[in-house]
This record gives sequence, structure tokens and C-alpha cells, in this order.
Amino acid sequence: MKLGFDSQKYLEEQSKFILERVNNFDKLYLEFGGKLIFDKHAKRCLPGFDENAKIKLLQKLKDKLEVIIAFYAGDIERNKIRGDFGISYDMDVLKLIDDLRTHGLEINSVVITRYENQPAATVFINKLEQMGIKVYKHSKTKGYPTDVNTIVSDEGYGQNPYIETTKPIVVVTAPGPGSGKLATCLNQLYHENKLGRKVGYSKFETFPVWNMPLKHPLNIAYEAATVDLKDVNMVDSFHLEAYNEVTVNYNRDIETFPVLKRIIEKITGEESMYKSPTDMGVNRIGFGIIDDEVIREASKQEIIRRYFKTGIEYKKGLCDLDTFDRSKLIMEELDLKPTDRAVVEPARTYAVELEKIKEATIPVMALKLENGEIVLGKNGSAMDAIAACVINALKKYTGISDDIHLLSPAILNPIIDLKTKKLGDQKSLLDLEEVLIALSVSAAFNPIAQEALDALASLKGCQAHSTVMLSTSNESTLRNLDIDFTADNVFASSNLFYDK
Repeated sequence: MKLGFDSQKYLEEQSKFILERVNNFDKLYLEFGGKLIFDKHAKRCLPGFDENAKIKLLQKLKDKLEVIIAFYAGDIERNKIRGDFGISYDMDVLKLIDDLRTHGLEINSVVITRYENQPAATVFINKLEQMGIKVYKHSKTKGYPTDVNTIVSDEGYGQNPYIETTKPIVVVTAPGPGSGKLATCLNQLYHENKLGRKVGYSKFETFPVWNMPLKHPLNIAYEAATVDLKDVNMVDSFHLEAYNEVTVNYNRDIETFPVLKRIIEKITGEESMYKSPTDMGVNRIGFGIIDDEVIREASKQEIIRRYFKTGIEYKKGLCDLDTFDRSKLIMEELDLKPTDRAVVEPARTYAVELEKIKEATIPVMALKLENGEIVLGKNGSAMDAIAACVINALKKYTGISDDIHLLSPAILNPIIDLKTKKLGDQKSLLDLEEVLIALSVSAAFNPIAQEALDALASLKGCQAHSTVMLSTSNESTLRNLDIDFTADNVFASSNLFYDK
């Protein structure tokens, strides 16, 4: 893979810049947007970016910081799902706490924002407290966003409890957007100021990249990733007016800046040091780019991937038609087609050929190996297309002949019988996880199967495409293998439950 980004250079630049910002205050509240750990979007758009670069950045500063996790109570009620992991936001909070602790970072607390005694949120609070996690409950800020006098008063931020912090850097992060990170930071600024401390606020947001062109594919890829939020990149008019310098920010930050500036000035009683939303940021991601052409191509591929993802969400009723149409417009803006993703056309072509022969729709998956070779798989008599494709890819990678069966019927048939006859599973075809378990059993007495199993790690980062939507199990297994997959927004069958 050709690299377009230098993670080490970025880490050095970013940590230096944050420390410079901290020097202006006794304490800095740093709103951390985007994925703190496993930032797959940044990794795909910036080849060479370490998906855990941000956590490594915090590790460099760990003696100076602690972490608050903000979580919107409504996301618990709606059971909101984090798309890249396929887990709910509340479970992602638990995962985030475990991950941060593993990396030696101090978790101060979890704050549940806009809490109104929602039953599911209350259950989650009780669960956290039983686990020994300190939890704060913040209600909706009275008067927000227009009545600054009420916001910055005992009726506004004053009604919420102060979160006790001791370190010079307080990172406020969340499992996703709209979690109340900003409100938490401002609430803390209000209480800290009343205690006589000089504190500041800054924002760490990876995208959009402020010092890249507005219409650069990297910034457009951010719009593609946030179509559900209707984020739009814009020239930061405040920065342009103050410094006569063109920088990029997104609509929500630009729209809220005047109010945010007034709130901060009301809290501190001083004129803000920030003249623009760009001023508030501490994002140095642009300084890590070493090959613009590589970044452009990777970003275009991410836009296509997001288009497929949004199409599936629309088909499943998880987003509206307007959101899906917006993803199409973004594709058209860069003159991109779904088939510009290398694995799409081979999968679709093979599916058409099979339909002519079988006179029925047969699910197909195509996978591109590191050497550029495309491997195909289809639903068979024992395993589904995803499992078949991965097995074929392992055979191709290791040079095992197609004539050799890695998995004999003596192993597969008992598993199928167990599923369908004893466990009552309506899906007779084995999925990817089940086939890989069978392969690991075969490896105990079959050296060739062991060779194939050992090659699994070689599929990391490979691209794949399915002609039908994937089951939850197959999605999860492909994610665990770090195979970057897309799918057409076509249901695998007419079943309403059993193939999901």
C-alpha cells in the first residue's frame, strides 16, 4: 500500500500544539470529536494513518490529563448503533472505558447529558455505578442557545453539578456526535470560573481539515460520512474576516460560533482570544499529509463506500430518502460511480452469469487480494457467498489448488445438522464465522487447513463487495478480520427475519 500520511510526524506536531494551547490556562477543556480509538474513517482516507494515533497522542500526555465521557440520554433510549462496530452506543461507552484503561489513561467519569429520567438511561446509570464508574447527570440547559444571560446563570449551567477534575488537560469525548461534549465543557467552564480558576476551551476535530481546500476529496469524504447529520463544509467567514486567510470548517460550528463566543465571554468576563471557529481548533492532521494524490484517491474510495453504506441504511429504514439522495449528489460532485470501486463490477457480473445459468438470484461476493487479483465466492450447498469467497481467497493466497477441499463434508454436515435439526436455525448455509471455526477444527489434523488458517491475517485491509446485504454475523466477522466490505442494497432473500 502506498502511503499518503506520516503518523509519527502528526503525533509530534499535534502534541506540541496542544501543550502550547494549555500554557494559556490553568486548565484546558478539550472537546474531542471523531473516533478516539479505532478511527477507521481516518485510516481509510489517510493511508498510513494509525487508527489509534489519537489514543497514542493522549498517552504521550497522560500525566497531564484525565477523561470525561459524555453520553446523550436519548441515544440510550433509541438504542443507537455505532456503524463501524455494529454495537449500541451504551456498549461502546463500556468498550471505550476498557480501551482507555488498557492504554493507561485515567477515566474521571461519565456524564449523561439531557437527562430527563428516561428509563433506559436510568438503568444504564445504575449499571455504571454498580461497576464503580462515577456518573453525573446533566439536564438540558435552560435558555440555550439564545438567552445567554439565563444560560450563564444558576438557572442554566449552574443547575448541573460540577465534575471534579484535577489535571491541566481534561479531554471530553463521546461515542458519537450530538452527545453533549460542548455543553459539558461549557458547564465546567462556568463552575471553574466561579471557583476563581483560569480555564479554557478548545476543540479537537479531525475533519474537515481546516488547511485543505474546501472541495478536496478528503473534506468531501467528511460530508459523505455525516450525511445523516447534514453537515456541509464551508469557508470559515469569521477567520477570513479576521485574518484574510481561507480556512475550512463545517456549518454547525460556523453557525454556533457567535453564540459560543458570547457564552465564553460571559463566563470569563473577558474578550475571547478566539476570533473564529478555526481558532478554537487544535487540529494538525493536514501537517501529516505527505502525498496528496494518494489521499485524494483514498478519499474518493471512502465516498463510494459511504454511498453503499447509506443505501443499505435507507433500505433498512435507518435513514430517509433525503439522506440517501445527498450521498448520491456527493458521488456526482466528484463524478464517481459505484463501479469505480474495483470489487463491485466483478461481483455483479458473476451474479448475472449465475442467474442466467441457475435462473435464480445467487448471492456473490468479490474480494481483492493485496496483489490486485479478484477472488469470487457464491452461495453453495454448504456455505454462503461470504464464507466461500474468504475460503477461496485463502486458497488463492496460499497456492492451494481449487481441487483440494479444505473442509470435508464429514466436518460441515454435522454442523449443518446441529444448526437446523437440533438448534432450530432456519439458515442451513454456514456463515463465515461458522466456516472459520470448522477450518480451525480441520487444522488440528490437516496441515493444508492449518496453512490456510495461518493466512487469515494476510486478508487484513482487503476490499470486498457483496451483491446482497450481509447478515449481522458476517458483517461482524469481516470487521474482525479487518476486511473493508460494501454491499448492494438488496435483501439476501424474501425472509423477514431468518436471513438477517
